Amino acid sequence: MLIHPWEAPSDDTEWQSWLAGHDFGQLAGNGLAGDPPWVQPLHFAYDADRHEAVTHFARPNPLWRALEADPSVLLSVVDDYTFIPGPWQAAEGTPPEHGVPTSFYAAVQLRCTAHVVDDPEEKAELLRRQMAHFQPEGGSAPVTADGPPYGRMLSGIRALRLEVTEARAKFKYAGKKSREVQERIARRLAERDGPGDAAARSHQLRRMPPVRT
Repeated sequence: MLIHPWEAPSDDTEWQSWLAGHDFGQLAGNGLAGDPPWVQPLHFAYDADRHEAVTHFARPNPLWRALEADPSVLLSVVDDYTFIPGPWQAAEGTPPEHGVPTSFYAAVQLRCTAHVVDDPEEKAELLRRQMAHFQPEGGSAPVTADGPPYGRMLSGIRALRLEVTEARAKFKYAGKKSREVQERIARRLAERDGPGDAAARSHQLRRMPPVRT
C-alpha cells in the first residue's frame, strides 16, 4: 500500500482510534504451493495494549492449512470511502474539466504472526474477549470450556490470536490539495450526501491544516 507523507497518520493514536470503530476486515494468508493468497472476511477484536487481534472461524475452513504452513498474515480494513469527481478536484484558476477524479478512503493493514489456538480453555478465554468487544451489554450465557451452550461448540471452531508485528495506515483525503480545493470538496460532499460522504468529509475536515493568521 503506497502511503504518501500527506496521507500518513499523525501518530499511532489516529489509526488505533479509527480501528477501534472498525472491526470487520479481510485476513490474507499466503496460499499453498501454486495457490494465490487465501482471503477470509471476518470480524475481529483488536487490542492496542496487547498489540494483537483475536478472532475465530470454523474448523473446516481451508485457511487453517495455509496458516499452519506459513503463519505470516495481513489483516486489512478499509472504510469511510467515497468517489470524488474530477471537477471537484480542479486546481483554482483551471477549467473544471481538467480536474482528475480520485477515491477517498481510510485503510489500516496489520502484519501479523498467526497463533492457532485449539486448547478449550484458551479458546473460551479468547471468545470471552470477543464477546466483551462485540456484545458488552451482555445478555448471553457465560463462555466456558465445559458449560452450555458454548462448551459443546468449541470443538467445531479454532481460535486465532494475531500478534501484530507491523502496522500501516493511510488516510487519503486530498491532503496535498490547496485549502481552497479542499473546502470545495468538503462543500460538494455535504451537498451530495451519498453513502460514505459524511464519514469521508469528517476525515477531510479533521485532517485539514488550520488557517494561518
